[in-house]
Amino acid sequence: MRLPISRLGLGLLLPLVAMWPAAAADVEAGKADFKKCALCHTTEAGKNKIGPSLFGIVGRKAGSVENFNYSEAMKNFDHTWDAATLDTYLTDPRATVPQTKMIFPGIKDEKERQDIIAYLETLK
Repeated sequence: MRLPISRLGLGLLLPLVAMWPAAAADVEAGKADFKKCALCHTTEAGKNKIGPSLFGIVGRKAGSVENFNYSEAMKNFDHTWDAATLDTYLTDPRATVPQTKMIFPGIKDEKERQDIIAYLETLK
């Protein structure tokens, strides 16, 4: 048996679905997921590894950590790191900043990226 769905009913339902909140980011899961980032990055202020320290990254201009040798591409990436920019970059670093030194292929799983970004937002 098929239940009829009127166009009116569907028209009322779709906006509600669009407003439904996405799964909340999990800071603790992000901290655990960050372990793969920790191979090259530290969360300690003023300490760099192969990659720059990610302490205070949210709100910071890209390519601006002192005493880190960025690629020209990253130095010229005229953005401030926020959740949206981090999400784009973490999805595919080389597509976002061609010629970046970061060789990491990216994180395809959206939930994992959101969790890591939520964790990065706590590093202040």
